[in-house]
Amino acid sequence: MNDTSLVQVEHLFRYYGDLCAVRDVSFTIERGEVMGFLGPNGAGKSTTMQIISGNLAPSAGQVRIDGFDILDEPRLAKARIGYLPEQPPLYRELTVDEFLRYCARLNQIPREQCTAAMDAAKQRCGLADVGRRLIGNLSKGYQQRVGIAQAIIHSPAVVILDEPTVGLDPIQIREIRALIRDLAREHSVILSTHILPEVEAICDRVQIIHRGELVLHDSIAGLRRRMQSSALVATFHNAPPPVRFESIPGVLGAEELADGRVRIHYPHGESPAEHIVEQSVAQGWRLYDISAERVSLEEIFVDITHTDAAAPETGGPEEDAAA
Repeated sequence: MNDTSLVQVEHLFRYYGDLCAVRDVSFTIERGEVMGFLGPNGAGKSTTMQIISGNLAPSAGQVRIDGFDILDEPRLAKARIGYLPEQPPLYRELTVDEFLRYCARLNQIPREQCTAAMDAAKQRCGLADVGRRLIGNLSKGYQQRVGIAQAIIHSPAVVILDEPTVGLDPIQIREIRALIRDLAREHSVILSTHILPEVEAICDRVQIIHRGELVLHDSIAGLRRRMQSSALVATFHNAPPPVRFESIPGVLGAEELADGRVRIHYPHGESPAEHIVEQSVAQGWRLYDISAERVSLEEIFVDITHTDAAAPETGGPEEDAAA
C-alpha cells in the first residue's frame, strides 16, 4: 500500500440474504485529503461507512486503516479512527473537560498524557475558554465542536464526520468548515453530507454511491471540469427557429426555450459564441444576452443517481434516512 494512503478499501461487498447492499466498492484516501461521500437514501452509503469504521463486517473484501486490516487487526485499526456520528455522542450533564477526559481514557490515553491531549483537542476545536461549562448549556455549534474534539483527542489517522454542519447557523457552518480543513493537515477526513455546496467548499475528492455501487469517484478539479458548460443560452428580440443554428460552425444543436431564449449545444471547450454574435448581426436576430449554462453539482448528482421510482433500493436493514 502507498505510504500516504490511510484508507484502502478493496472489492467490498455486503449482502443481507439475497440483497446486495454494497457491490464491489474500491477506493483509497490519501493522507491530508478530505473526501466527500454522497449517496441518496438507501444507496449503501451508511452500510459502507459502518464497514469502514469497523461497526459492520463485510461479506467480502478488505478494509485497511493506516496499514491495519480492520478484520484481522481490529483493535489497531479502530484505534486509528475518530468518528463523529450525525447525533454527537455527548453527555450533556458533564462539563467539556469532564467529557473529554472520559473520552481520552476510553481511547486508552495514559493518565499522565490526558491533560495534554485534552488541551490540544480543545485548542484545535476552539474550546479553550469553555472547558468548565456544562455541555448542555453550550450552543449547537459548540456542541458540534465538542463532538469533533472527542473524535480527534487520540490523534487518529482517519476522521469520519457524518453530517457535521446540520442544524448550524451560517457563521457556525463557516467555522466548522474551517475546522475540517485544518484537520486535513494532519488527518484523512471522510465527510458524509447532504449539503452539496459543502462538498465543493472543503473536499478534495468526491465519490457518489448509488444502488450499492460507486458511480462517481473524482477530484474536485475533475468535478469542476464536468460542471463546465457545453451549452449557451442566448436571448433574442427576433429569435429564429432552432434549426437555423445548426449551420453555424461549432453548433451541435439547439432547442427553443421561453421568452425568446434558445439553448445552443456545442462540443466541450469549443464555444461558438463569436459565430452566433456574427450571425445575429447579419441576420437581424437582435441578440441581447448570451451566457454559458453552468451545470451544478446538484444536477450532476441527480443525473447520476436518477432511477425509476419503482426500482428496489439496495440499502440494508440499518440503512437510515441519512444515507
